[in-house]
Parts: sequence; C-alpha cells; structure tokens
Amino acid sequence: MQPYMPDRSSTGLDPRLVGLLCYFGLCVTGMLFLVIERQSRFVKFHALQSILVAAAMMIINIVLGLLPIIGWILGIFFAPLCFILWVAMMVLAMQGRWFKLPVIGEFAERQSQLF
Repeated sequence: MQPYMPDRSSTGLDPRLVGLLCYFGLCVTGMLFLVIERQSRFVKFHALQSILVAAAMMIINIVLGLLPIIGWILGIFFAPLCFILWVAMMVLAMQGRWFKLPVIGEFAERQSQLF
C-alpha cells in the first residue's frame, strides 16, 4: 500500500474524490466512472476494483443465504466485514493510496490498463 500521487481525472474532479465515489455507490458508480474516465489510471483502477469487490460480495452473500443455518450464521458475520471493507476502501482511495486487494486488486490493475 504505497502512497500515490494520482494523475488528473478527465472528469474535472479531484481524482482522489472520484476514487472514493467509485466505491460509494457500489457497482453503479464504479461502472459510471469506468465509462466516463478517459485518462486517470488511478480512477480506472478504483472503478474496476469497486465493481469486482461489490460483485464478489453479492455472490458470496447470495450463496451464504442459500445455505441453511450455517450460511445464515456466517452471513451475520460477513455483513459487518463487508461494511468495514467498503468504508476502508473509500478512505484509502480518498487518501490517494493505490490499495490492491489480494486477487481482485491484481486483476483490476491489469484490466484497468486496457480501458
């Protein structure tokens, strides 16, 4: 997790603020900024990572909901962890940090270079 001076965003906003907004609306704002951002790798990375994290959280939550008893119990612990991760990712993006989650972050970094 190294500090990173984000490059300028084509949206006209501070790229750190746009990085925060990518996570704020889960998949929706991530997709929005992935489509409208043309130059900032920082914003593209956070937009793609937010989409992938939100999708993974939704899939895991659905699977846990389908499992009787043990899935419901695990779901009770999973929801607060998701919230903490969501807030932490927004804070780190606002600080201008290039924070990569273990698997999703590496994939998001490679794919963000293609957009």
